Amino acid sequence: MNAIWALVAFIAVIVVWNVGLKRNIGESMFVGFVATALFAGTGFPAALWEGLLSGLQNDVTYAAIAFVVVGDILTRAGVIQRIVDMLSSLVGRFRGGSIHAATIGSGLFGAVAHNGSATAATIGSITIPWMQRSGASGETSALVISGNAGVGAVFPFSGAFFLMLAAPTVVGVLTADDVIVAMFLAGIWMVLVRLAVGYVLVRRRGVGAMAEADVQPISRTFRVGWSSLIVLAAIAVPILATAGSTGAWVIAQVGEDAADTIPLLVWLPVAMLVPGLIVGRKLLPTTAAGWWGMFGHTSPKLAIVAATMISSFSASEVLSNLGLGEQLAPVVEQLHGVPGILVAAVVGIVVIIIAGPLSTTATLAAVGAVAFAAMTAAGVPPVWAFAAAIVFAASESASPPGAAPLYVAAAIANINPVRIFQPVILYYLIPTFLLGVLMAVGIAWIPQ
Repeated sequence: MNAIWALVAFIAVIVVWNVGLKRNIGESMFVGFVATALFAGTGFPAALWEGLLSGLQNDVTYAAIAFVVVGDILTRAGVIQRIVDMLSSLVGRFRGGSIHAATIGSGLFGAVAHNGSATAATIGSITIPWMQRSGASGETSALVISGNAGVGAVFPFSGAFFLMLAAPTVVGVLTADDVIVAMFLAGIWMVLVRLAVGYVLVRRRGVGAMAEADVQPISRTFRVGWSSLIVLAAIAVPILATAGSTGAWVIAQVGEDAADTIPLLVWLPVAMLVPGLIVGRKLLPTTAAGWWGMFGHTSPKLAIVAATMISSFSASEVLSNLGLGEQLAPVVEQLHGVPGILVAAVVGIVVIIIAGPLSTTATLAAVGAVAFAAMTAAGVPPVWAFAAAIVFAASESASPPGAAPLYVAAAIANINPVRIFQPVILYYLIPTFLLGVLMAVGIAWIPQ
C-alpha cells in the first residue's frame, strides 16, 4: 500500500499547496513530487534523482514547452484574429452569427493557447461588443465566452493533454501517437456541443445578426487572412506523415528507423511555427530586443509549464518504482463487471466537483490517474477514458464560483458574475458532463 499512500499524498499536497496556499501549479506539482519520493524511505535520494532524470528526459516535457512558445508567437502574429474576422464575414449576417463566431473563435484560439482565462480575455474582448451590438445582453455575452473558454484544454497539445500522458496509470498504456487524432476529434465534439448550445441561446434570448459595421466583406477578410489557414493546415502534415496509410507510405520510403528518429511531438510545433513565422512576419518583432521582450513576457508561463511537466513525469516514475500498478490492481479489479456508463458518470461527477476550485491542469494532476484507472477497469477503452477525463476536467470555466474565465468574461461585459452562475451550469457544465459520459461509452465517437 506504500505506493497508494504516496499517490494520496501527491494529490493532497497539490490541493493544499495550490488551493490552500495559493501557489502556482508548477510549484505545487514539484512539492508533490518530493512528497512521493519521501515514501521511498532510505531510498529517498535515489528516488528523487531517478524521478527527476525521467522528467527531464521525456519528449513530452519538450513538447509542452515548445507549444507554449509557438502558441504565443501565433497569437502575437495575429493568426487567430484574422480567422475570427473571416468567421464574422461568413456568419455575421445570420441571426446569432456573433455567438457562433465567438464559439468557433474560442475553439480555434483555445486550440493554440490552451488557457481558459486567456481565451476569455482575447476572444471576449473581440466578440462581446459584437454580441451586444447584435442584441445579446451582457449576461448572455459573458455566458457564451465563459462557457466556451475551457474548450482549448481538450485539444492537443494542452497542458491537460500532456499531464494525462504523464499520469502514472497512463504511462505505458498510451503514447502521444495513440491519442493525438482522437483528441482533435474530442475537441471538435466540444465545439459542436457548444454550437448547439449557442443555437438554443440565440432562439431563447432573441439575439439577431451582427451590426453591419462589424461585418467586413468576405473578399476583404479572406484576402487579408487566408494565409492564417495555412498555419492550421500545417498541423496535418506531420500527422499524415506518421499515421494511417500515408504514414505507412512515408515509412516505406525512408525506413522505419528513420521515421522514428524524431517523434511526432517534436515535428508538430515545428510544423506550426515555420508557416506562423512567415505569415505573421509583419506583426512579429524585427529586432533582437523585440524578441527578447516577447520571450520575457512568455518566460513566467514557460517556467510553470516546465515545472509542471517535469514534476508530473518525475512523480510518475517514483510511483511506478514504488509499485503503484501492482498495488492498484486489486482495487481496480473490483470495478470489473460494473457498467462503464455508471463508472464514467461517477468519475465525471467527482472530477467536475474537484475542477470547481482547481484549474483543468491541477484537476488532472490530482485525480487524472485515478479517473483513468477507474474507467479502464470498468472496460472503457483507454483512449476513450483518456478523452473523457480531459473533457470532465475542462468544465473548469463553467464551474462557479471558482471559474476564473467566468470572471474575466463578466468584467469585459461589465456585469455581476453571480448572475451567470446558474445559466453557465445549465447551458455548459451539464452538457460537458454528458459529453464526457457519452465519449467514455463510445456514443460520442472518437477512434480507439
